[in-house]
Amino acid sequence: MSVDVYVPALPQELESIKAQAESAGLPYAGGVPPDLAWQLFSTQRVLLVDVRSHEERKFVGHVPDSVHVPWATGTALTRNPRFVRELESKIGGKDVVALLLCRSGKRSALAAEAASKAGLSRIFNVLQGFEGEIDAQQQRGKADGWRFHGLPWVQD
Repeated sequence: MSVDVYVPALPQELESIKAQAESAGLPYAGGVPPDLAWQLFSTQRVLLVDVRSHEERKFVGHVPDSVHVPWATGTALTRNPRFVRELESKIGGKDVVALLLCRSGKRSALAAEAASKAGLSRIFNVLQGFEGEIDAQQQRGKADGWRFHGLPWVQD
């Protein structure tokens, strides 16, 4: 006798993003702009997972109530070999919809790819990250990113 497992529907806003990602051959569910990420997270339709190091969260700031699973640790950003297991455990399973956030969107894309390869098929990357891309003056947060868009964050 098989047991039916309830899998919640993917939020409608993410359906087209996932379809575009699949047609583009992305190795994860897709990229979500910061404003949409906040809209989905603040209405409790997805989880937001910060994959930055403990140090980055403490000294740069973080999104209140986000889950923390570091992709890499320490100032040398040593890759966390338990990342996928920790992610699955903290979000509550393979079928949960989660958005991953890092500094610029690059590490979270790698983390989303690793999660997808491990069978977590509803993991998205938050585009632009928390601080955004580095600009011509070698600074972040001047043109894009979570904080640039004025989305909620706190600092310890």
